[in-house]
Amino acid sequence: MKRILIAAWLCVVPTAYAGSDSIDWHEKYKLLKATYLIYSGEPDERAAPTRTDRKIAIIVEGDAAREVFESLYPDAKGVTCTTEQGERLRRKGDVWCSYRPSDGYRCFMGFNLRNGQPHSGASC
Repeated sequence: MKRILIAAWLCVVPTAYAGSDSIDWHEKYKLLKATYLIYSGEPDERAAPTRTDRKIAIIVEGDAAREVFESLYPDAKGVTCTTEQGERLRRKGDVWCSYRPSDGYRCFMGFNLRNGQPHSGASC
C-alpha cells in the first residue's frame, strides 16, 4: 500500500509543478542607467575612500528606477526630501526611491565594500 501511495505521489507532484508559471519564467537582464561613487564615511558626510573604509553608493535612474519604485509600495507618509510638489518617496530596508516631477524616478542603494553589508547609499 505504501508503495502505491509513493508511486502516486511521484506522478502527481511533478505534474502539479509542471504548470507553474514560476518554472516557465525566463526574464532577461535589462540595461541599467546608473551612476556610482566609492567613498568612506557616511552617506551624508562622505570623504575620500581609505584602505579600511570603502563604500559604494549607487543611483539608478530611468525605467529600472521606476520598476523598483513600483515594487516598494506604499509611499512613505509625511516624509519629504525637498519642497517640490508631487515628490514621492518609498523605502524598504536600505533601498529607497524617489519620484519628483522635475527629474523622474531615482533609486538609491549601497554596500560597504569591506564587509559586504548593504546601506542606503544616500541621504536627503
